[in-house]
Amino acid sequence: MESAINSVDRAFRNHKEIKIMIRNFKFPNIFYFFQMVSAFFSYITTLWQIFFSIILKITSKLLSITRNKPLLPPGPKPWPIVGCIPQMVLNKKPAFEWIHKLMEEMDTEIACIRLGNVHVIPVTSPELACLFLKNQDSIFSSRPICMSANLVSNGYLNLGSVPMGDQWMKRRRIISSHVLSATSFQWLRHKRDEEADHLLRFVYHQCINKCLVINLRKVTRYYSANVIKNMIFSKRLLGKSIIQNGGPLVELQEDQEKQIDAIFTLLEYFHSFSISDYLPWLSGFDLDGHKAIIKKAFAIATKYIDLEIDERIHIWKNGNKTVEEDILDVLIILKDTNGNPMLNDKEIKAQVLELMLATIDNPSHAVECTIKEMLNQPKIMQRATEEIDNVIGSNRLVQESDLPQLNYVKACIKESFRLHPLAAFNVPHVSISDSVVGEYFIPKGSAVLLSRLGLGRNPRVWDDPMKFKPERHISEEGGDVVFTDSELRLLSFSIGRRGCPGVKLGSTITTMLLARLLQGFTWSLPSNSPGNDLTNDYPECVLLCTMPFFAEAKPRLPKDMYP
Repeated sequence: MESAINSVDRAFRNHKEIKIMIRNFKFPNIFYFFQMVSAFFSYITTLWQIFFSIILKITSKLLSITRNKPLLPPGPKPWPIVGCIPQMVLNKKPAFEWIHKLMEEMDTEIACIRLGNVHVIPVTSPELACLFLKNQDSIFSSRPICMSANLVSNGYLNLGSVPMGDQWMKRRRIISSHVLSATSFQWLRHKRDEEADHLLRFVYHQCINKCLVINLRKVTRYYSANVIKNMIFSKRLLGKSIIQNGGPLVELQEDQEKQIDAIFTLLEYFHSFSISDYLPWLSGFDLDGHKAIIKKAFAIATKYIDLEIDERIHIWKNGNKTVEEDILDVLIILKDTNGNPMLNDKEIKAQVLELMLATIDNPSHAVECTIKEMLNQPKIMQRATEEIDNVIGSNRLVQESDLPQLNYVKACIKESFRLHPLAAFNVPHVSISDSVVGEYFIPKGSAVLLSRLGLGRNPRVWDDPMKFKPERHISEEGGDVVFTDSELRLLSFSIGRRGCPGVKLGSTITTMLLARLLQGFTWSLPSNSPGNDLTNDYPECVLLCTMPFFAEAKPRLPKDMYP
């Protein structure tokens, strides 16, 4: 019994010792591992908290900026890379008409249509137009780099197509100070007077040879071409004389007709929404054929111009000419401060072509449309003719000095500029930096297009906009009627830094052309000819209108009044 008790006592003591040993025993490796794991996860958790805090702040900031940043103007959703070019190409109507219809459907006066990588911004609001070309003119003063401009300007060698920079400043100074200055305008007046007399003679000879139905498109275009060619080359468009019924009838030679047609082809395809203008990497394929058309027209238009210029340069270099007689002489002999020519041969040729392009289009088109409208509303023609008779009298012809007094005649022309612009849009103005115009964000590189059609026909601005009403341009206080509009409710001549430097010349050519035609002849529609409704559709008032206009003319002055 005693031994059993001792055994139990020993076992109990051993158990207590084991318990003490277990209690005092440490597992250093296991506890260290869990401590490291715990510290690691604590560190990771802290990092994630910091990361999400930063992300939250950045997101909040971006959302705040986005809410405050103006949006792009409204427009169709573009495709990747090509933008809205598929919609434009698949549309059966001309691109400019598609754009106007799109804006009409969206009920907006400004839009953003991405073509390729270019944001095209068409504008029909005069208020926004003023913001672009007056308030922020310095930003929207460059020109696009594109296929059509490159070809027509022979590598951006003229004033109108060259982007902003030193070359633009040089050419602007040459044109404004030497070619189209007030001094040059008066110096070359006798050449314009010669062509005004030739105009009357040409139409009169057709009348006396019983060619009473006159092709007005040819008359207006050839007059404008003769004026500028005489001013540049001291030559006019030469023609062949045809003896018909005992009298001379002058018709242009075929190659000269082709030259005039080629000039208008260049005008038609210049910035005409070609695929190659917006996707230059497709230029080699010429998918719409514009590139080939421009190249062909350029070759025809410049063939004789370049020959004339080369010959004149050769004459000056040989010392066979020492007196300036025309614009070409001025361009050739201009020297910089070091005595070097300011323009090389290629620049002279490009600038001469631009002068012809800019001078022939607006005057001829405006006068043709004005006479069309007058024949639809004979009272307008009667009032304009009466004004000429009252100011000029019956014993002399209209002269340039009389034009400031012919306000109703000029109002008729201005109304044609408003209602029947030659082109739907002006030449694109490219932004040189990001900008905010009105409530819209306009990215750098955007091409802003002021719509001549949209501005001139805006029903919010004009009362009865589709009706030809010259009276709307004559103020009750009187004053001289000018073709430009400071509020940009119409766009006859561009304004701002890239504005037209030849406003006075263009205005004079246009007014003299219409005044001489009205003074010298009585005009009427040919028998069995319908009226000339020009406002039903967009293509009726732009270069897409291919049908020339014919009208009957009868002399209304004494025979000895015709030169």
